[in-house]
Amino acid sequence: MTDSQNRPDKKWRGVFPATTTQFNPDGSLDVVSTLKHLDVMLAGGVHGFVMLGSVGENCSLEKEEKLEVLRAAVEHVDGRVPVLSGVAEYTTDLACRYAASAKEAGVDGLMVLPAMVYKTDPRETVVHFREVASATDLPIMIYNNPVAYGVDIKPETFVELADEPNFTTIKESSTDPRRITHLRNLCGDRYQLFAGVDDLVLESLILGIDGWVSGLVNAFPVENRLIWDLAHADRWSEARDIYRWYTPLLQLDTLPKLVQYIKLAVAECGYGSELTRAPRLPIEGAERKEVLAIIRKGIETRPNPADYGV
Repeated sequence: MTDSQNRPDKKWRGVFPATTTQFNPDGSLDVVSTLKHLDVMLAGGVHGFVMLGSVGENCSLEKEEKLEVLRAAVEHVDGRVPVLSGVAEYTTDLACRYAASAKEAGVDGLMVLPAMVYKTDPRETVVHFREVASATDLPIMIYNNPVAYGVDIKPETFVELADEPNFTTIKESSTDPRRITHLRNLCGDRYQLFAGVDDLVLESLILGIDGWVSGLVNAFPVENRLIWDLAHADRWSEARDIYRWYTPLLQLDTLPKLVQYIKLAVAECGYGSELTRAPRLPIEGAERKEVLAIIRKGIETRPNPADYGV
């Protein structure tokens, strides 16, 4: 790992999967399958990885398991694309210690969440993120997802945080694409802006995002990259057609059981297992039938990238 890879001004851009963590039938880590899945997504053209985010079941892993996943991913990817780690801990002190450990594991950056369970007020939120930044010199993507985590980091707060050089990127998952324009108007190009809601990505691309942290890319990496490339080639009509095909699948990323749904899609595509750790259980009955119908229709009708010449 070179010093330049850890500089706070390191730029991230493009499609970054929030990767799944694969498990064996006994619930233990399946690192080999996790790495094979990374290879599938690298072959699909992704630009980076976020390990141990929400989709990676961060809060279901012990610390040593998390570090095992990180060390293996960093070694396996070997600098081909950036590897980030989610930081989702119950206290600020735990988040600081984990951030330091993640750096020792060799990651290129962090995606930091608010403290888990307790919902901080704006003052506490600012202190939490500043304390984590003080514990590392790695570049940090701040993850704003008030829908899932109950803490809304407003654009005005990002103005307040702009004096911290480690804060390089915002993953905006408020479900309000207007935030992208508000952030640009308030902060200019101070932050790289990443979309974090799969079924709002085309709207976000039009508004000028730098990247996309995606869940369904775990099952459809080529299609994610295709939308990205078409949008950046100003081929909006074609990008819109693919987006319309993709939207029923992308909406699975916005639901409470997104981890189970995404892992089921990964399994249906032959890239891994749907196994999760309790309390998450495999979906069943009518719910399973409905989700499988969406996934299988998507697989059957997926676009052919060769038709688009990108």
